[in-house]
Amino acid sequence: MRLETIPDGFVIHSGDAVLLAHTETAPAITVGIGEALINAERGHFAFDETITRREILRHAVVNSGEICLSASADTPALLVLRVEDGAIALKSLDPALNRLSIELAAQPDEAIWGCGEQMSYLNLRGRNFPLWTSEPGIGRDPARLGLQDTAFSPLIGDYWTTYFPQPTYISSQGYALHIDSTAYAEFDFRSTDRHRLTIWEIPQRIELFEAPSPEAITRQLSNRFGPQPRLPDWAISGAIIGLKDGQNGLARLDAMIDAGVNISAIWCEDWAGIRETGFGRRLFWDWQRNEARYPDLPQTIARLRQRGIGFMGYVNPYLCVDGSLFAEAEKAGHFIRNRDGETYLTDFGEFICGQIDLTNEAACDWFADRIIGREMLDIGMSGWMADFGEYLPVDAVLADGSDPMLAHNRWPVLWARLNAKAIERHDNGSEPVFFMRSGHSGVVRYCPLIWAGDQSVDFSRHDGIGTAICAALSAGLVGAGNHHSDIGGYTSIGNTVRTPELLMRWAELAAFTPVMRTHEGNRPDDNLQADSTPKILAHFAAMTRIHAALAPYVTAVQNAADGGGLPLQRALFLHFPADPVCRDIQDQYLYGPDLLVAPVIEEGARERRVYLPGHEGGWVHIWSGETYDTAGWHTVTAPIGQPPVFYRTGAAMAALLSRLPAMKDPA
Repeated sequence: MRLETIPDGFVIHSGDAVLLAHTETAPAITVGIGEALINAERGHFAFDETITRREILRHAVVNSGEICLSASADTPALLVLRVEDGAIALKSLDPALNRLSIELAAQPDEAIWGCGEQMSYLNLRGRNFPLWTSEPGIGRDPARLGLQDTAFSPLIGDYWTTYFPQPTYISSQGYALHIDSTAYAEFDFRSTDRHRLTIWEIPQRIELFEAPSPEAITRQLSNRFGPQPRLPDWAISGAIIGLKDGQNGLARLDAMIDAGVNISAIWCEDWAGIRETGFGRRLFWDWQRNEARYPDLPQTIARLRQRGIGFMGYVNPYLCVDGSLFAEAEKAGHFIRNRDGETYLTDFGEFICGQIDLTNEAACDWFADRIIGREMLDIGMSGWMADFGEYLPVDAVLADGSDPMLAHNRWPVLWARLNAKAIERHDNGSEPVFFMRSGHSGVVRYCPLIWAGDQSVDFSRHDGIGTAICAALSAGLVGAGNHHSDIGGYTSIGNTVRTPELLMRWAELAAFTPVMRTHEGNRPDDNLQADSTPKILAHFAAMTRIHAALAPYVTAVQNAADGGGLPLQRALFLHFPADPVCRDIQDQYLYGPDLLVAPVIEEGARERRVYLPGHEGGWVHIWSGETYDTAGWHTVTAPIGQPPVFYRTGAAMAALLSRLPAMKDPA
């Protein structure tokens, strides 16, 4: 990064390109004072603001690399910038300022990626992205489900709503930019000549990463925000089976194993009990084993471990008021509080909870030891879903005195840190893995596995199976290289339930992701499961064997000397940056460097168009063995059980990859 002084302003260069150009007639920076107006309901947030002051900083004085900005030559400086060590340091000279807008140079043909986990668009160009961790919404394409003007209307999302936002983007111009802030932000990429970034605070640093390729930039970002903890062998070597029917669910295991399903663990989120609600079957948020559903759970876990099968559970940072742990936590002062000094109670629809204050170290220690330690790890659990993290209300009072508007996006990172602390303190020898949906800058430093959240149980464009691919590719660019999704989706609304085709196509996708895990969904009795019919079960078993067979490949990718910092599921442009077609492809991906996967995400499709980037020697279709040596678009047959998957000719593990079709059949 280089600063250049010009007669009426300054220019900051990124390599040979202009990053920011500021003159009195075309100023790039505005500051102001605003008051947030936020309406929140069950993890959904609607934003507005009242601006009481706005100053366009037209006048710049540059002296020894320091830039003093003011509204005019006759008014005091309000902001100081300094270009240093790959960053722009900012200092506000008026402590009341809490808004910053900065405009960066853009090129008409520039592509933009990143901003955390985005589910609808990989290339962000042409759209505005508010960055705030939240529920993505029940129906991000509301017209499809007719959710407007219904009880669900306050819970509808949009193309940009996400559990895992991050104020970081990668440009095809050869740089990445990160704003070191947890404040609400909007990254607006709609203009042809400028990117406008708005932050609801004056951040201390804007960081720049430069490298000759997007692959190298992605490695830099992974080092900056991670690295993400490595997945143990057991997590990538078989399927994790979601069961939500107590001891009755365990009885299904033997039938699955007899059908050839390769199982590494079972995941029983109902270990602490269930609660039937209008939305569906939910959990009883009092994190102690439910003896009625799982009698003698420690012994059950021990017996499963002897068979090479782990037991995973569920936890979140809430305690329901009708559970026994609530009073213990409230007496110790472990919950966030409202402005009257009382425990802040949150209505989750038919039950009320208190939320652990993650800024209170004593509360975090208690939760890590008393709940995750004693109730979960000490009885032998191999991992859990660490759910939620997006709901912190902006009117809460926190133990450390921090502003909840700034703590909100930081909350998932604190939640991940608590879970990692519990594992560090309670090593039970099972190499535990927890997985989260919520995130922000730095969450991957603690969390070994991200999951895509609550997709709809369908093929829809903005809610269904395809969003799990886009989510993995975008999150992978900012360090979340281990990603997966609920096989079959989670959310059933109205008459929308899983079809056999959807369940099988999702299993095909999951086979080519680091972790393959089923979920029974919010309405398990109404939805098909992996073992609901012999046909579905046989297909699922075949896909688990493919997944298990790929474990040596996944291990090799994780161990590669030059593999650090790259996600397992990779956007095509990471390895083919010179190919403009690869910039926008978000429904196929590279799995490691040598596999190209194009899951079928269209209902009724038995073939699909696949883009094969130019590669010397071509690509080998794993099912037919045919070599495609012409780059470009190809129409490939894709019957159920054979999603389009190719490996590079000359791949280091070509012998293994060529044998994958044989793995579908039981040994």
